[in-house]
Amino acid sequence: ARRKILAEMGYEFTIMTADIDEKAIRKEKPEELVMALAEAKADAIISRLQIADKEVNDAEPTLLIASDTVVVYEGMIREKPSSKEEARQYMRDYSGSKAATVSSVLVTNLRTGFRKGEWDKVEILFDEIPGETIDKLIEEGAVLNVAGGLIIEHPLILPLVKEVVGTTDSVMGLPKAVTERLIREAL
Repeated sequence: ARRKILAEMGYEFTIMTADIDEKAIRKEKPEELVMALAEAKADAIISRLQIADKEVNDAEPTLLIASDTVVVYEGMIREKPSSKEEARQYMRDYSGSKAATVSSVLVTNLRTGFRKGEWDKVEILFDEIPGETIDKLIEEGAVLNVAGGLIIEHPLILPLVKEVVGTTDSVMGLPKAVTERLIREAL
């Protein structure tokens, strides 16, 4: 989803994954957790770039954008479900209820060292989610790979979203307005 959002924003980019143990990083507040995870991802990638001895062209700044998203339901932080059963429970919980996403964006200018991050919170209200819809989503498996098992842009879920208080791109993991502002500041 983040790849799609960045492409829509018109940027040229390379995707790199950070090999970190996200479960080893714990914070009580979701806003602190997503920022800590984005920082850890950025640090891991920067250290990998330094090991690879990759030259950064001075003429064109290279920016590193790291991000993370969690879902908050009834005050509890939800990351990627650990099983199909957990994903099913998450979706049952959202049915006829609400959840929130907290997404972080951390931009680092690899040439100057400038680094700044922010988080964005969005609330999502759901209509009832039928059991057969939940079963289909679990069978497909995509909900197992996202924070809180939540993919509001999915064709089976989208019609059941009553209201999004905030932006859909933030729910999908990369708030465009925040990202654009941080990129401008980093350049």
